[in-house]
Amino acid sequence: MIVVYARINLGHICYFCLMEKQYTNTCTVINNLINCFDELSEEEKKLIEENKVVVNYKKGETICKQGAFASHIIYLREGLCKVYLEGKDKNLILKISPSNKLIGLTSIYDGNNVFLYSASTYINSTVEMIDINLFKQLINQNPKFAFRIINILNENTVQTYGRFFCLTNKQLHGRVADIILCLADRIYKSQRFNLPLSRGDLAELTGMSTESVVRVIKDFKDEGYIIQDGKDFEIKNYGMLNKISHLG
Repeated sequence: MIVVYARINLGHICYFCLMEKQYTNTCTVINNLINCFDELSEEEKKLIEENKVVVNYKKGETICKQGAFASHIIYLREGLCKVYLEGKDKNLILKISPSNKLIGLTSIYDGNNVFLYSASTYINSTVEMIDINLFKQLINQNPKFAFRIINILNENTVQTYGRFFCLTNKQLHGRVADIILCLADRIYKSQRFNLPLSRGDLAELTGMSTESVVRVIKDFKDEGYIIQDGKDFEIKNYGMLNKISHLG
C-alpha cells in the first residue's frame, strides 16, 4: 500500500510539473514557422498566388476587426502584431504573432463568417490576404494540408490555455517574467532584443496597470535580472526570471 501511494504521488508530481512547464512563456506559440503550404501541390500553390493580395500596414494599423466579415485568411509574412478580444472598457490580448503566422483560422468553421478577434500591428508589417473560400477548398481536398492546419489550431489552443493560466494564477512579477521570457525565447530568439512594445502594451499583455508594469520592471532592474536602456532589453539572470515565471 505504501509503495502504491508513493507511485501515485510521484505521478501527480510529474503531471503538475508538466502542466507548469507548458503554462509558461505564453505570449505566442512555440513554432514560428508555417510549413502547411509545403503540403500543397504546385497547382494548389498557383491557386494561392492567383487568389491573394499583398498589403503593407504601418505600425498601429488594424489588420482585421472583430465582428467584421471574414473574406480572407491572413498570412503575416513579415512583422509583429497582437491578436486580441475587444471589450467595452479594455482589450484582452490572446497572443503576439510574429512573422510567418496565420491569422483568422477560427473563422473557417461552418456557420461563421466573421472574425472572432481583432489584430493590429506593433511594427510595420506585410500580410498576404488569401481568399477564405479557396482556403476551405484546399482543406477539403488535401488531407496533409488539413492535418497541418489542425496542428496549428491545436497549438494555438494550448497557447491560449497558457495565457489564461498565467493571467488567473500568477502574481504581478510572475506575469511580467513570463512575457519577458516569451519575447526572448519565442519572438526574438535572443536574450538581447529591441522591444517595440510600449508600457501600455505590456500592461495589456499582462492584465496589469501601466504603473504596476513600470514598478515590476524597475524591481527586475534593481535586482540585476534585466538591463533596460530605452527600448533595448537584455536578460542578465535568465534562471531567476524563469524561476519567478514558474512560481508565479
